[in-house]
Amino acid sequence: MFYVSHVFCCLNRREPGHPRGCCADKGAESLRDYLKDRVKTLNLPKVRINAAGCLDRCELGPCIVIYPEGTWYTCRNQEDADEIIDTHLVKGGRVERLLLPGSD
Repeated sequence: MFYVSHVFCCLNRREPGHPRGCCADKGAESLRDYLKDRVKTLNLPKVRINAAGCLDRCELGPCIVIYPEGTWYTCRNQEDADEIIDTHLVKGGRVERLLLPGSD
């Protein structure tokens, strides 16, 4: 297997004022870039950070989903991203406080 984990980051953009909002307006692109940089800095070659279109949970976002587990998180800042990387991607655990409803 080339990658052990795929992290999909919602970068969906909706029209201004949409009642559900969108991950892009909540800083999703800069968080995706931060995740990519941190994974590279930590030398985690079996982890791939991907951009995703709408993951249909934007009101809870920014949202990410990690496969193959299918674990859904909200990731609102760099501290959340660091905790997800360390706990989930490095140690194989879950960050309970950031899990989206219905995840796992």
